[in-house]
Amino acid sequence: MTGSRLFLPDTGNGLLPVSGTEPRVLILGSYPSVLSLARGEYYGNKQNRFWAIMEEVYAIPSALPYPDRCSLLVQEKIALWDVVYACERPGSADSRIRRPVPNDIPAFARAHPTLRLVLLNGSTAGRLYHRLAEVPALACVTLPSTSPAHATMTFMEKVDDWRAGLDRVT
Repeated sequence: MTGSRLFLPDTGNGLLPVSGTEPRVLILGSYPSVLSLARGEYYGNKQNRFWAIMEEVYAIPSALPYPDRCSLLVQEKIALWDVVYACERPGSADSRIRRPVPNDIPAFARAHPTLRLVLLNGSTAGRLYHRLAEVPALACVTLPSTSPAHATMTFMEKVDDWRAGLDRVT
């Protein structure tokens, strides 16, 4: 057809899970930011407060190299992943996620019977998890987003909520 072109949406694939063999907690975000995908790191945007919160809760220095931070998180029996494996999303805003394809979280849970709790990083992760990938046998809690876009709470309020969520399995 003359004058027309095929439009292929910009779909990316998310990151692989960060996990040891016996996680007790699975922290799920919605889908990595453009910067996180480019770096191949969960919460790779320095403005995201996730690693700063982990520093407050577990004394994992946010200045450590990413592999070291992940290793220390795994020692705490925490796994990281996202609800969404692939989607259409211009930019990094969760509100722009379209046509989400979920990660197989139920299979992850079956492969890791030590899992006791799913913590959802923000309301979008919560909605997507309950709609696309919920594991009914696992307790889950939606926590305030660590994203810089979620600015209605102070940093210490977020730390307190995350500490309370993580304390549910200790």
